[in-house]
Amino acid sequence: MNKIFNINSALTIFIKDFRSELRTRYALNALIMFVITTLAIILFAVANETPSIEISAGILWIVIFFSAMSGMARTFVSEEERGTVMTLHLIAKPSTVFFGKLLFNLILLFLMNIFTVVLYLILIPSFIIKSYDIFLLTIFLGTIGLSAASTIIAAIIAKSNTKGTLYPVLSFPILLPLLMIVIKSTKSALEGIEIAKAMGDFQVMIAYFVVITAVSYLLFDYVWKD
Repeated sequence: MNKIFNINSALTIFIKDFRSELRTRYALNALIMFVITTLAIILFAVANETPSIEISAGILWIVIFFSAMSGMARTFVSEEERGTVMTLHLIAKPSTVFFGKLLFNLILLFLMNIFTVVLYLILIPSFIIKSYDIFLLTIFLGTIGLSAASTIIAAIIAKSNTKGTLYPVLSFPILLPLLMIVIKSTKSALEGIEIAKAMGDFQVMIAYFVVITAVSYLLFDYVWKD
């Protein structure tokens, strides 16, 4: 019963954040505007040139990374601004808060990445996916890894006075291993290699998600109560 209660409580927190986002659309608007602006700048910079496969894959994940940085930071900052932190302390366990916020970030980031990829395919003609199985798995595993890391970092910087600048500074070194492997895997999808040859990359992504989630779960109790 305790486990079911925790799951239901996490879903309640997710629904609360989802409804709040539907009312304000702060994170969603920030993500969409950043993606559109960044891709427009890329189009002007590239002009009539055709970027290589490596550059195309790298640019995609750079856009995804910085878009996430523009919206994910408010995961816990919004609670501080609304003064609802103490209420969450009283009615929910730290693990419940963590998984509720993680689920919200995961859904939001999935929606943002779908929008980014579709727009990227339309605007960058040289971005041609040859192995859709590799590409879709890369987007899926990369998104959950990015969401897990972003959630705990957002909790750490929530009480900081320099939230906007501190978030990407802390995120980059933690997310660098993930960014390197997803760029490599995306390059493989563009080259059209067989999925069996990319299994090593997927194992690294899964290991990254498991480790980050486990460490975040263990540390969140101290971060949330500090």
